[in-house]
Amino acid sequence: MESTSAGELVKVSSGGPELDGIVFDTPSRSKVVVAVVDPARGPVFRTVHPKTLTERTDEAPEDRVLHLLIRRTPQPARSVATGGVASGRGDPGHTRTAMHRTTGK
Repeated sequence: MESTSAGELVKVSSGGPELDGIVFDTPSRSKVVVAVVDPARGPVFRTVHPKTLTERTDEAPEDRVLHLLIRRTPQPARSVATGGVASGRGDPGHTRTAMHRTTGK
């Protein structure tokens, strides 16, 4: 797949059997976070390389539980290091430096 965006239906083929999944996040060009149903653990998130993904058009029976997993998980936070744009200061609670402490004159 050329590019992926959140919510796309995909098939993940990374070594084992192909799993139906839904794209949750694309943190970089070499990583895609996909919600899949692990046969042993149930619905989980997996970080995979985009080349292991293929597009699918039809809904799978387990898509309902994957949508529920995505809905109850908070969206990932973006920072300057991951390509986000920061405005203002880094820590909103501490806007000034500490005052000089006297020696008790």
